[in-house]
Amino acid sequence: MAGKFEVYKDKKGETRFRLKSGNGQIILASEGYKRKASCMNGIESVRKNSQSDDRFERKETKSKKWMFNLRARNGQVIGTSETYESAKSRDNGIASVAKNAPGAKVDDQTA
Repeated sequence: MAGKFEVYKDKKGETRFRLKSGNGQIILASEGYKRKASCMNGIESVRKNSQSDDRFERKETKSKKWMFNLRARNGQVIGTSETYESAKSRDNGIASVAKNAPGAKVDDQTA
């Protein structure tokens, strides 16, 4: 099963997306957008930027867990991962975003 972007409204009424892998696990989540069109632009930015390894910012948290941000060309964060127990798991998450994002369908749950 292929990955998909889910577009949804959060509790504040903002539009967000999350990228899920083929097994349904969330591998990347966005910030909240006031306009749905901005959220859709964010998805296109993930599709494009996920193909450049240097756009992934690899980080270690204060609690010794691992995570990553995907940044646009201008440096803005367009998606954030969950936290992982190891750097290897984080790197597998990055590979999953790179693999799934380009062809992922959009499941608009706001319609």
